Amino acid sequence: MIGVIIFTGVWIATAAAAAEKGDAAKGEAIFAKSCASCHGKTGKGDGAAAAALNPKPKDLSDKAYVAKLEDKYLFEIIQKGGAAVGKSPLMPKAASLNDQDIWDVIAYIRSLGK
Repeated sequence: MIGVIIFTGVWIATAAAAAEKGDAAKGEAIFAKSCASCHGKTGKGDGAAAAALNPKPKDLSDKAYVAKLEDKYLFEIIQKGGAAVGKSPLMPKAASLNDQDIWDVIAYIRSLGK
């Protein structure tokens, strides 16, 4: 039980940190344009392009999975792409997004598991 309380507290603290740096509403629009083709509109990994990908995109609406991811990691994988952080090279870097756009996307991702 204590582990669940701590885990939940960590997720809330992480979500709050992302929310302070980014705007989830703005992030939703950026996500729809830049990420949804693979991750799906609601982040479930079910976008139109996902069927052709191996490995499949992660389900970003999975609260437990996303809670384990630090903001720094999310920032790096979005900014630099999957290969830069030891993940799938199919995850492209977001060359067209500035730092604030990335923080907005992270805030949106953090809001998906609520």
